[in-house]
Amino acid sequence: MRPEMPSIRVSRRGKIFIGVVIALIVLLSLVGSAARVYTNWLWFGELGYRGVFSTILWSRIVLFLIFGFVLTVIVGANVYLAYRMRPPFRPISPEQENLERYRVVLEPRKKLLFAGLLLVLFIGAGVAGQQSWQVWQLWLHGVSFGVQDPQFHRDISFFAWDYPAYRALLGFGFNAVIFSLVLSLAVHYVFGAFRIATPGPKLTISARRHVTVLVFFFVVLKACAYWLDRYGLVFSDRGKVTGASYTDVHATLPAKTILFWVAILIAIAVLASLWLKSSLIALTSFVVLLIMSIAINGIYPYTVQQFSVKPNANSKEAPYIARNIAATRTAYDIASVSAGGDVTYKGYDTTSPAPASSLPSDKATVSNVRVLDPNVVSPTFNAYQGLNNYYGFPDKLDVDRYTLGGSTADYVVGVRELDAGKLSGNQTNWINEHTFYTHGYGFVAATANSDVNSASSFAEGSIPPSGPLTIDKPQVYFGEKGVDYSVVGGAGNRENDADNSRTTYTGSGGISLSNFFNRLAFAVKYRQTNFVLNNAVSASGAKLIFDRDPRQRVQKVAPYLKVDGDPYPAVINGRIVWMLDGYTTIANYPYSERQSLSSLTTDSLSNANRTAAQPDAQINYIRNSVKATVDAYDGTVKLYAWDESDPVLKTWMKIFPGKILPKSAMPPDVTAHVRYPQDLFEVQRGLLAQYHVDNPVQFYNVQNKWTVPDDPTAEGVDQPPYYLLAANPNSTSQAEYQLTSPMKVNSRTNMAAYISVNSDATSPDYGKFTVLQLPSGSNIQGPEQIFTNFNSDPTISKDISLLSGQGSSVIHGNLLTLPIGNTFLYVEPLYVQGRSSTTFPSLQRVLVNYNGKIGYGENLAMALLNLTQPVVGQDINSLNQGTTPSTPSTGSSPPTTPTPSTSPSAVPSDVTAILAQLDQAYQDYQSATTAKDYAKQGAALGRILQLIDEYNTARKGSSSSQPGTGTPSVTPSKTPSRAPSPSSTSS
Repeated sequence: MRPEMPSIRVSRRGKIFIGVVIALIVLLSLVGSAARVYTNWLWFGELGYRGVFSTILWSRIVLFLIFGFVLTVIVGANVYLAYRMRPPFRPISPEQENLERYRVVLEPRKKLLFAGLLLVLFIGAGVAGQQSWQVWQLWLHGVSFGVQDPQFHRDISFFAWDYPAYRALLGFGFNAVIFSLVLSLAVHYVFGAFRIATPGPKLTISARRHVTVLVFFFVVLKACAYWLDRYGLVFSDRGKVTGASYTDVHATLPAKTILFWVAILIAIAVLASLWLKSSLIALTSFVVLLIMSIAINGIYPYTVQQFSVKPNANSKEAPYIARNIAATRTAYDIASVSAGGDVTYKGYDTTSPAPASSLPSDKATVSNVRVLDPNVVSPTFNAYQGLNNYYGFPDKLDVDRYTLGGSTADYVVGVRELDAGKLSGNQTNWINEHTFYTHGYGFVAATANSDVNSASSFAEGSIPPSGPLTIDKPQVYFGEKGVDYSVVGGAGNRENDADNSRTTYTGSGGISLSNFFNRLAFAVKYRQTNFVLNNAVSASGAKLIFDRDPRQRVQKVAPYLKVDGDPYPAVINGRIVWMLDGYTTIANYPYSERQSLSSLTTDSLSNANRTAAQPDAQINYIRNSVKATVDAYDGTVKLYAWDESDPVLKTWMKIFPGKILPKSAMPPDVTAHVRYPQDLFEVQRGLLAQYHVDNPVQFYNVQNKWTVPDDPTAEGVDQPPYYLLAANPNSTSQAEYQLTSPMKVNSRTNMAAYISVNSDATSPDYGKFTVLQLPSGSNIQGPEQIFTNFNSDPTISKDISLLSGQGSSVIHGNLLTLPIGNTFLYVEPLYVQGRSSTTFPSLQRVLVNYNGKIGYGENLAMALLNLTQPVVGQDINSLNQGTTPSTPSTGSSPPTTPTPSTSPSAVPSDVTAILAQLDQAYQDYQSATTAKDYAKQGAALGRILQLIDEYNTARKGSSSSQPGTGTPSVTPSKTPSRAPSPSSTSS
C-alpha cells in the first residue's frame, strides 16, 4: 500500500487573505476594463460613430454568450453523463485502489469542481468565439459578387462569406466533441468505467455507448470537413500559383469526395455498434478512415503530381495558371483595358531617342520636375518654418498639388505640429505637457520644382499664416506628432498658441470633463490622479482629446479597413484637413494569388518608419473603397464610399449602416486633393511584375518577369513610387498628376517597363494605368545603374568629395525616372548637411542622365544645359575658365558661385543678345517671385525655357560656322548660384 497523499491545510485567516487578494485583483482588472470600455464609448459618441462601437460590442457579447453557452452545455452534459454512468461496483485491482484515493478527494467537492470546469469552458469558448465577430457579421450580411469561380461555378460570395463561417463552425464542433470525449474518458477512468490495467472488459456497456455516440459525431464532422475541403482547393498552394492545380482537380478533388462517402458509411457503422457488444467497429472505423485518408488523400495525389504533372507541368498546369492570372488581375484591379480593366500596355520604342537639346521644350514634364525631396527636407522646413523649439515637422513630408495664380504645380507640404519630443526642462511636467502645450500651428508649402533657401522661399508658411491659401483655423490639435492626450477648452485655461500668445480651444472635438465620473474614468484609464485633482481638468467647458493620430482615428471608426500608411495634409476651405485612404481586403477570392500585404508594401520609407507599415496579413483581393478626412482642428472623421461597386464595402455598409457617406457627398474641394494611394499602387505594381504576362506557359517558366528596383539610397529595399506632375505617357501635350514607378528586368538592372497611374481625382482618367513596355533586349539602364554612374563619374565624384569636406555630409535625394523623348530622363537632387545638430540639408547640385549622358549643375536648368556641352559629365561651372565648385553650404546660407567669364570675341553677337534677354527674363522671374505673382513667375520661366532653347540652337550654328573654334561653353553673365530651374513655371 502506498502512503496517503499529504494534504495542505490553510488556516481560516489565510483563506480570507487569499480570497481578498484574488477579489482585489479581479476587481482592479474589471474596473480597468470597464474604464477602457466607457471611455471608448464616450470617444465614439463624440465622433458620431457610437453605432460602430455598439455593433462591435454587442456582436462580441452575443458571440461570447452563444459560443460559451453551447460549448458549456455540450461538454458539461457529457461530463455529467459520464459521472452518472459510473459503475456502483468496481473490480478489486491495484489500478482501482490507486484511483480510490482520488475519488475520495473529488467526491465531496464534485459540485465545486464541476462548476469551476463549466466556468472555464464558458469563458474560454466565449473569448475564442467573440474574436471572430467579423466572420459572422460578414456571413449574415454578405452581398453577391456577381462573379462565379471557374471550378465549382459558385458566386465568389460563397468563398468570401460562407466558407469561412462554415470552417469556423466546423472547428467549433470538433472542439466540442474532442473536449467532450477527452473529459468523459477521464471521468470514466477515475470512477472505474474505463479500466486500462484491469482484466476483463475495458469499458462498461454504458461507457462504451457514450463513447460510441461521441465517435459517431466526430466521424460525421470529419465527413463534413472532407466535403468542405473540396471547396478549399480553390485556395490550394500545391501548384506554382494559388488555386486548384491539375493534381488538385484530377486527384485531390475525387479523393475528397470518396472520403466523404466513406466517412458517412463509417459513421453509420459506428452508430450501428450501439446495439452490439463490441467496440471493435468504432476502433476499426478509425483505422480504416486513417488508412484510406493516407492512401487516397495523400499517396494518390502525390503519385499523380510526381509522375504525371511534373514531367509535363508547363502544359498540364496551363489551364489552371490561366485561371489564376484572370482571377488575380480581377481581384487586385489590374485587368487590362481589353478585359474591362484600367491597365493600358503600350510599347515604348527607345531606339530613336530625341536629342537632349529638345528637353527644355517639353514643358509638360521638364517644367514640373520635382527637385525637392520630401524625405530629405524636413530639417530644412524645421530650420526655416519651425519658428519655436516645440514645433516640428514629420520626418517625411508630403507631395500635393495646388492651383495658384492660374498654374497647377506640385508642392512639398507639411503641418507645423507640436513635437512632444522637443519639450524639455520645465516644459515636461504634466500641466505643461497636457494643458499648456496642446497643439501645433499652421501649414507650410514649398514649390516642389525649386529650392528652398530662405523663409521667403515658401509659397505658404510663417506665423501668422502668410500665403495664398487663406487658412482660417491654423491650430493643429490632431496630427501625427504631439502628446497622447490634452485637456483643452476649460474656462481660464489659456493654452500656448503661436508667437507665445494664448488661446482657448473652441472646437467641437473632445470629450467633456464636466462630471466627476468622466474624470474618474480617465484617471483609471491613464492612471493619473490629476484628472480628479487638477483645476484645469475640472474647469467649466474642459474637454479631453485623445487618440489624435489621423490614421488611428480612421482605423478605430472603421476597423474593417486597412488604412494607407501615409496620411497627407491639405488646406480645404480655410481648414487644415488630413486625407487618408482605406482599403477593403479579403483572402478568400478563388484562384487569386495570395500575398503578404506587409511584404508588398515594404519599401525604403516604411522600412525606415517614415511611413506606417501595413499588417502582416495574407490577402488576395484589395480595393481602395474608402476615402477619409480628419479635421486637424476638431478631429471630425468623415468616410466617403469611393468604390461604391465594391461588394466587400457594400457588405460592411450593411453591417454599419449610415456611417459611410456616398461618393457624391464628397465636396469638390476635397476631391481636388484626392490622390491615388501609395500602398495600393505598391501592391498592384508588385503583382504586375509577373501578372502582365498573358501566356500561361511563359508565366510558368518565369519569362519576362519584372522586379521593383532597389532604392539606390537604401540598398536591398524597394524604391518607393513617386508622385509627379508630368506629361501623360499617352499624350505629351498636357501634364497630369501621376504616381509612378520604374520596373527592371528580373535579376538585372536594366529597365523593363515604366508604370504610372493617373492620380488626379478630378480627371476622368483617375485610376487608369499606363504601362510602358521597353523592347525585349533593350539596354536602357535602370535607377540602380544610373545611381552608380553618377557616383563613378570623375567630375561628380570629385565634387562630392569636396562637398563632403569641412565637416559636411552629402545626402542623395530621390532618383526620379521620367519617360521623355523615347527614352528616360533621370533626375537626382544632391543635398549637403553639416554634421552638427544645428545644420540642415541644403540643395547643392542636381544630377541628370538622359540617353546615357550625364548633366550636372547647381540647379536643374544648369544640369539640363550641361547635357548639351561637348564635355558630358563635367560640372557646368568648370567648363569655361576652370572655375571650381563653390564651397558647400551646410544650411546657414546659400553658396556663392563664381560667374563664368565669356570672351566677347569668342561669342557671336546673336548668342550675346540671347544671353542678355536671358538675364532680363531671370530678373523678371526674381521680381515675380518676390511679389508672389505666380502668373508672371510662370510666364518668366516660360521665357527662360524658350531662350535656353534658342541659345542651344544659336550655339550649334556658331559652332558650324567657325571651324576650329569649338563650341564655347557660355552661361548667362548674371547666373546666380540658384539659377531658376526650368521646373519652376508653376511655382
